[in-house]
Order: sequence, then C-alpha cells, then structure tokens
Amino acid sequence: MENIYNKMIDFAKQNIAPYTDKVDEDAKFPIDSFEAIKKEKITGLVVPKEYGGMGLGLEEHTQTVLAFASSCATTGLCYMMHNVATMCIVAFGSDEMKNDYLPKIANGELLLALAFSETGTGTHFYNPEISVTKKDNSLLMNGRKSFVTSALYADFYLVLTGSFDAEGLDNWIIKKDLSGVSFEETAWNGLGMRGNASMPMLFNNVSVDVENRVGPAGSGAQQVFTVVAPFFVIGLSAVYTGVALNACNTIIEYSQARKYSDESALCTIPTVQNHIADIFTNATSAKHFTLAAAKSGACGDADALAQIIAARLNASNMAVEVCSKAMKIGGGTAYAKRIIIERLLRDAYAAQVMAPSTDVLSIWLGKALTNQPIP
Repeated sequence: MENIYNKMIDFAKQNIAPYTDKVDEDAKFPIDSFEAIKKEKITGLVVPKEYGGMGLGLEEHTQTVLAFASSCATTGLCYMMHNVATMCIVAFGSDEMKNDYLPKIANGELLLALAFSETGTGTHFYNPEISVTKKDNSLLMNGRKSFVTSALYADFYLVLTGSFDAEGLDNWIIKKDLSGVSFEETAWNGLGMRGNASMPMLFNNVSVDVENRVGPAGSGAQQVFTVVAPFFVIGLSAVYTGVALNACNTIIEYSQARKYSDESALCTIPTVQNHIADIFTNATSAKHFTLAAAKSGACGDADALAQIIAARLNASNMAVEVCSKAMKIGGGTAYAKRIIIERLLRDAYAAQVMAPSTDVLSIWLGKALTNQPIP
C-alpha cells in the first residue's frame, strides 16, 4: 500500500507540481497533468483487472488522491471524481456497459466526471430536480446542473435525475457532445480550486437511450450512498489533507531558508517553533485519520461511514487551520503571494462549501452515530 502512495507522490512531483501555479493563475483545467495521468493509465486505478485496470480499491484511491493533492488540489479533486464515476459503473453497470466503457477507461482513453449538483437543491445533490421524461418512443432529459467539475474536459458525465419509470433516482452516463448538451463556459471564477473548470451543464431535450442508465431503475440513491458517498467523501478528505501537507512542508522549508541580517533563521524563534509544531501535528493527524478511515471502509467496519465522514470534517478544518497559521509564519512574504501559502489557503476554504458541505456532513455524522438513516 505504501508503495502505491510513494509511487504516486513521485509521479505528482514530475507530472503535476510543475503546472500547479499556472493552473491557479490562469484558472485553467490541468490538461498537461491529466495527459500524463492518461498516458500512465492511472485512470484505470479502480477498474477491475479483467477489464484491463489496476483492480485497486478505496485505500489506494485515497492514497492516490492524497498524493496528487499534495502537489495540486485541483488535480486531486478532478481525478477523485473520475474514480467515483468509474466506481458507479464497476458496481452497478450492466455487463454491456462495463465492456463498453471500462477497458477504455483503463487504457487512458476516457475521463469521467460527475454532474450531480443543482442550484435548486444546493449541497443536497442527492435531491435532483432535473428530469427524464418519456415522449412517444423517446426519453428526453431536461434541466441544469450547477457545478460540474472537469466540465468540457471529461468525455462522459454521470448525471443524477429523477426516474421516469420507477420510484427514486436514476444515474445516467452522458457523452459531453450529445445533441442538446451545452455548458455555460464563462461561469467559473473560483476563489480557490481555480482549475476545476466547474461550470453549469445544460440539458435541452437531450435524447437518451435507456441503456445509458447505470444500474436498475430507481437505484440512483443506492449508488449515491453505497458507492459515491464513501469514495467521494474520503476523496475530499484526501484532497484537503493534501493541501494541509503541502502547506506544512512549504512553511517548514521557508522558515529554515528565511534569514535575518545576523544570519539566524526564522525557525529559531520560539513562537515560530510553536506554530510549526502545531502545523505538523494537525497536518499529520489529518493524514493518519484519512488513511485509517479509508482502511476501515475497505475492511467493511461497522462504523466505517462514520469514520469516513469524521475524517473529511477533520481534514477540512485542519486544512484551513494549517494554512492560516502558515500565513502568520510567512508574514508579508506570504501575503504578497511570494510563496504558495496564499493559494493553499484559498483552496482550503473550498472544503467548507463543496457538496456535501461540512454542515451537511456534520448532520450525517450525528445520524450515523445514533443509528439514524442518512440523509
């Protein structure tokens, strides 16, 4: 397991870190990084081996996202969502759907994304208003998804809708250039996570084939809470843990390199040493909590979901706290954006609002701990 993490850390240093600043400055999707991810076929991390993938699971997913996010939070997030979408096909797709998509995903030919969030339901993405209706012999999809990460760059999107022929929800795999599909291309100008390419996705009488439905009719909610929730929530925990670790390593190096006129280093000041101790403790606690929760989920522990949710809440808090304290150590240099702490702080703040938000997750955790149904 540790070899996967170390391998992905090395990959990220070579193929993700060099583009991170530019991704943030230009608010552009990390195309170069994803070309490398596709070339190395890391898109197939969770694809079963019989379809040409690596056949790995929740722990390796978490470690890979953590490794990527330690260099670029945007890349870690977009890659995480690709794995979540892939897992829906792995767990619920028909044999025909698996044969159609999984070998191409494993070979680095396809990148997937999620189209779940809507303006009308906010962070409660599992309550979609978008619809699929039957008209004569056709199925027509209509509506608008509000924050679609990797928009325009992913090849296919999993779209959550109300079911047209059953109680509950359906999950659909939709090609980006299908007739009637469009994107509001000028909508995203984020405070942080600026390379996410997040924008609204519109569906105007999009004709869909029932064979593009992932899983049985009405199984969308089951997919959300058995596949999407664990892989997505622990993935977000890994993303923000990566932010915290990046800030920790950066500010420690800066404190050693920053010298005063008497040649003493910033790190020799006791107050700075106290701050660094707190930063390291918090960032490392987020890492261990996240990896332990992923292991719990992979082992099927009874309290695995509670651990995963708690790890995500902890990582979100630690990322903001670590980056805020690192800004204090960096002082004017950090506020002048001469080191990357300012960017990491902006990325960290996204943790509080990204669906499901920390407020929603806190409610979920309370329910999980008291044996109440979620949501």
